[in-house]
Amino acid sequence: MMSDPLFIVIVLVMLGVVGVLVMGIGSYGKGGEFNRKHSNRLMRYRIGAQFVAVLLILFFIWLRGQGG
Repeated sequence: MMSDPLFIVIVLVMLGVVGVLVMGIGSYGKGGEFNRKHSNRLMRYRIGAQFVAVLLILFFIWLRGQGG
């Protein structure tokens, strides 16, 4: 399973979600101009990345159920 290319893509997308989440939390904690300008954008990026990750996970599960 670890050598499956789709699994690797899923892990990379999930790491991207964590990266955007950490950036958002960091900017919120620091406050200031960057947070005011970019907090909503970072939240939208995180939600989009989570959506892609969930779709890929569901697709992976579906493929495994099909025997693929």
